Amino acid sequence: MGIFKPKAWLSVVTDLDKTEPRSYKETLLHPRWKQAMLEGHEALIQNNTWPLTPLPQDHKVIGSKWVFRLKQTPSGEIARFKARLVAQGFSQDYGIDYFETSSPMVKLITIRLVFHYFISQLGHLIT
Repeated sequence: MGIFKPKAWLSVVTDLDKTEPRSYKETLLHPRWKQAMLEGHEALIQNNTWPLTPLPQDHKVIGSKWVFRLKQTPSGEIARFKARLVAQGFSQDYGIDYFETSSPMVKLITIRLVFHYFISQLGHLIT
């Protein structure tokens, strides 16, 4: 019949410079995300986040996963690539798999608000 329509293949290309990876495998393909993972792991080691201990027979291993975030400046430019290793806490039992939780993160804006509050209260005390 002489009619020919070429097949068009849809190709999806993701730009990992502007998106957060969804899997560990995606991360390994991009040098900046891979470096962020290495930095996150090194921070855990330097801070002595956890000690390595043998697994008791009556306990189960708690899984972990990497969480990836792009940190941006107020103008929307990428400031840094951040990778964090987090425990899959939904499978933990209090008192068995962990005894305490901590989140030592504080943002600069929080400190500024607290200082502003105390200074404003101090002003009321002086007058």
